[in-house]
Amino acid sequence: MSAFAADARLDALLKGVEARYNRTKTLQVLFQEDYTRAGEGHRPTESGILMLRKPGRMRWAYNQPKGKLWVSDNKSLWLWLPDENRAERMKLQESDDMRVPLAFLLGKLYFDKEFRDLKSQPAGADTRITGAPKTDNLPYSEVQFVVTPDYRIREVKVSGLDKSILEFHFDQERLDPKLDDKLFQFQVPKGAELVEEGQ
Repeated sequence: MSAFAADARLDALLKGVEARYNRTKTLQVLFQEDYTRAGEGHRPTESGILMLRKPGRMRWAYNQPKGKLWVSDNKSLWLWLPDENRAERMKLQESDDMRVPLAFLLGKLYFDKEFRDLKSQPAGADTRITGAPKTDNLPYSEVQFVVTPDYRIREVKVSGLDKSILEFHFDQERLDPKLDDKLFQFQVPKGAELVEEGQ
């Protein structure tokens, strides 16, 4: 394939993905999360249900480990660790958590705004898109997306500046499900420790 044809094909694919996600108001999908920290090896696989709602709201409800929760209310990002009876709160824009690359799905998704050096290669029937963040003040160096022929994002792999790798596999995606506001609000349980990041 000529470079021009390859560029045109990638551009059409990116536009298809943007159109799919930019017109949705809410999204629900099953996720599997794998994390490898440099020098420490692979952490046990975690899984659950991810719910997104524009603008800026997301809820990662884990069934493995049971009860773990990440919630964004468009201002703060909350982490609840029931085994430790601890809640952590940080400002969304100050979070260095590497799931934040997925937060662009909560706003307007434009690959050219978020990423540079975009490239693609076949991944079976799907396509793997690779890009680097446009700004240098983010904690990751590269993001890979595996996209299906119908423009669904099936995998996201985030490579951290610290050589860590965070990988998500998505399944059973539902566009525009009804999601209650309360799903994106977090109340610190009575008696739990509250840690304020950046305080």
